[in-house]
Amino acid sequence: MDTESTYSGYSYYSGRSRGSHRHGERSRDRHKSRSKDSRSEKSVTINTPPAEPLLGDSAVRGETVQDDNWGETTTAVTGTSEHSLSQEDIVRITKDLEDSVGLDCRRYFTLTLAVILGLLVFLTPLAFLVLPHLLWPEKLQSCGTACEGLFISVAFKLLILLLAVWALFFRPPRAGLPRVFVFRALLAVLVVLFVLSYWLFYGVRILDSQDENYQGIVQYAVSLVDALLFIHYLAIVLLELRQLQPCFSVCVTRSTDGETKHYNLGQLSIQRAALAILEHYYCDFPVHNPALLSASKSRAAKHLAGLKVYNVDGPGNNAAAGMAHSQSRAMIAAAARRRDTSHNELYYEEAEHERRVRKRKARLVVAVEEAFTHIKRLQEEEQKKSPGDVMDPREAAQAIFPSMARALQKYLRTTKQQHCHSMESIQQHLAFCITNNMTPKAFLESYLTPGPTLQYSRDHWLSRQWTLISEASVTSGLKDGSIFLLKCVDFSLVVTAKKIPYIQMSEEYIDPKSHKFVLRLQSETSV
Repeated sequence: MDTESTYSGYSYYSGRSRGSHRHGERSRDRHKSRSKDSRSEKSVTINTPPAEPLLGDSAVRGETVQDDNWGETTTAVTGTSEHSLSQEDIVRITKDLEDSVGLDCRRYFTLTLAVILGLLVFLTPLAFLVLPHLLWPEKLQSCGTACEGLFISVAFKLLILLLAVWALFFRPPRAGLPRVFVFRALLAVLVVLFVLSYWLFYGVRILDSQDENYQGIVQYAVSLVDALLFIHYLAIVLLELRQLQPCFSVCVTRSTDGETKHYNLGQLSIQRAALAILEHYYCDFPVHNPALLSASKSRAAKHLAGLKVYNVDGPGNNAAAGMAHSQSRAMIAAAARRRDTSHNELYYEEAEHERRVRKRKARLVVAVEEAFTHIKRLQEEEQKKSPGDVMDPREAAQAIFPSMARALQKYLRTTKQQHCHSMESIQQHLAFCITNNMTPKAFLESYLTPGPTLQYSRDHWLSRQWTLISEASVTSGLKDGSIFLLKCVDFSLVVTAKKIPYIQMSEEYIDPKSHKFVLRLQSETSV
């Protein structure tokens, strides 16, 4: 700070300053740049595979000033992009990998327990029928017609139970939940206790006494299979039917851009509700574009860039104690004066951006329509007559893509969607549209209107891990006013649950014969 001035207090400068002040600022900037360079030496640089994005990822890094003439002589940019990661990021990535390994182990452990329990359930009735023939075959009574009919009943019931269990429990897992599913665990415990009870009764009353009534043993096995079928029906009610009736209306808000959706959910636990919301999110929410959020941040930084506070009296005396307080008050007052005129800048910036988007869109539509006029679908008779210049859809897409590439590049850069579409994905989509005889408007719809997350490449959603944050236990059910967060690396989803109110309806009968009317005429009315 300047210590040569004799004035006391603080002076505020928003634009111009003296030459000595500029010299001091340049020296401080050089010192800051050297300190940043020294700190950047501790980072690790990772090179990603080349030729992924079509237009580079400059917008993602926060670049706001773009060259309108970019791509005049080129149609695509390939190369390697560099991302700097700190030591904290490396530690976090390592922790995520360890957590993923733990989740895989838990998933396979759960699958192993389910297979063991299923084998126990299906082998128990068969063991009840086979063990008497192996242990005391000479004492068993002959099995009559009714007993042989029970064999058919057991066989078909076991087949039905096998198909029902496969359809309900052995489906591909949709997600890895942080806690165990309470109802599924209760059903598993119920099945284990039920089978152990049957085995205990079978060991005490049949194995020890070596019962000779084989028909009674078969009926005992049939009763076990019937009870297992009823337990499976209970599982369908608890796992599938209970959640079908809507009980709660949940509001899902994305923390970065405020995108909001509403869904109706039934009686679910918090973790199951979070899973249902994420499934809706990938299909209903537009893709998250962090490049669109950089404009407001850069605008706020630009408004505060010229605000500087200097201590013209130097350190010491009684004024040094209130330095931070006076400096903050000066910054707040300056920002308030700047805010009075910032809305005009925002208005003209948005108007200019909308004008550029409309211009780029018009050029893109014309370029795509002209490119589609150069291809023609040949019929089978024409293919036999002129087999020379016939191309498949992939070759046709590669042939017409350069004529529209520059206009598409500029439009994607203007709307900051270049990181969402690679050159390979655009050519695949173009070949798909050519194959299915789609119009240019159908081809452009994927780029003119931002679609849901699943519409884009798997890199945008495949490896994303979500963290459920809730004050209540995630295994507890949804309640009126429940709030929880679904957090990922870039943003979070804030979920608020409201209970659907009880609706009281009454009936009022109107006699159809009571609809009588009278024509009211006035003196000025013309009939």
